[in-house]
Amino acid sequence: MLIIGERINTSRKAIAPAVMARDEVFVQREAADQAAAGAGFIDVNCGTLVDAEPEFLEWLVRTVQAKVEIPLCIDSPNHAALARALAAHRGRAMINSITAEKQRWESVLPLVREYKTKIIALTMNDDGMPESAEERFKVGVWLVENLTKNGVALEDIYIDPLVRPVSTGTQYALVVYETISRIRREFPGVHAVCGLSNISFGLPARKLVNQTFLVQAMQAGLDAAIVDPLDKRLMSLIHAGDLLLNQDEYAANFLAAFREGRIEL
Repeated sequence: MLIIGERINTSRKAIAPAVMARDEVFVQREAADQAAAGAGFIDVNCGTLVDAEPEFLEWLVRTVQAKVEIPLCIDSPNHAALARALAAHRGRAMINSITAEKQRWESVLPLVREYKTKIIALTMNDDGMPESAEERFKVGVWLVENLTKNGVALEDIYIDPLVRPVSTGTQYALVVYETISRIRREFPGVHAVCGLSNISFGLPARKLVNQTFLVQAMQAGLDAAIVDPLDKRLMSLIHAGDLLLNQDEYAANFLAAFREGRIEL
């Protein structure tokens, strides 16, 4: 399971003032803690700072990469912000995200091609967010086929089936599982990614719902997740899930995490 650390996001109360103050120590500590906890990418997002997003996103990229070696997931729909951040990034980044919406597709695709990034592709188009797994699958097929036509390798594509709260429709988790399963069967080599928190919106015991959803989504084929890697219980479930799904040869990663005290019993 590829972990994309979600903590450096100015929608979080602790992050916004630190970014606005250009507090390098605080931001770099957040990055280092996530890398140490097992993140393979670190998401950087300052979308709430609308007017100054390009400037601050570039600053985040330079600041985080001055501290950690792992690549970043550049999280913005803003073309100018993405362009500045990607120009500053060392190595191959990931972009979060592209969609099948005409304007966003035409804005983001040239950057994917220019910088040869990995790309998170959301299963939505100009008609909005599809309701059913069948509709999302069709959008996913369009995205994969058109990304590969434009030179993007299958293994660099991460399809996000979009997570809607089960409090507004108890079928929505099943929609995610079916979309993931069908996309990964149709395109061996393509990855599936999602965030977790929307699934439990409006419910009590949200962590429990998120954790259960993650494990079930892994069974359906989810192999990347945008999560808080400092959530020790969640990371423990990911390690155990990888083991049980034959994604951890000889239990090497699980045993290493246990020896290092990263497994919560």
